[in-house]
Amino acid sequence: QLACQARTPKELPVLARWFPAESVGELPVAKMLDCILYSREQIIKENEAMGKSIKDMNTPDAPWRLISIKAQHEGYELPMNPITMMRNALGVQEGGSGVGLNREEYAKSVEYWEKHAIIQ
Repeated sequence: QLACQARTPKELPVLARWFPAESVGELPVAKMLDCILYSREQIIKENEAMGKSIKDMNTPDAPWRLISIKAQHEGYELPMNPITMMRNALGVQEGGSGVGLNREEYAKSVEYWEKHAIIQ
């Protein structure tokens, strides 16, 4: 399936592609979990850029926060989805991380994701 999606109402919607889980059939058990952490400082930076004050955030004093757990079979970090890399490069005011686009990493991402898709 394809749809333009935003993770929050203040983010720009971007094109997403996935297979609905019910259309795939039985899935094997993942061999690995890729846990994605953001620093407390990055969480605050992104939330403030979206108009939230520190008082509105549910941000504990912990130095890191788990933001995603990705089930996978590969024993290495998969390339970030190209559209996520684009969103991040747009900057925190548009819902990204503010990390610039690395053309070499982007090319690796495109090569991987042309042959793979997310199941959700």
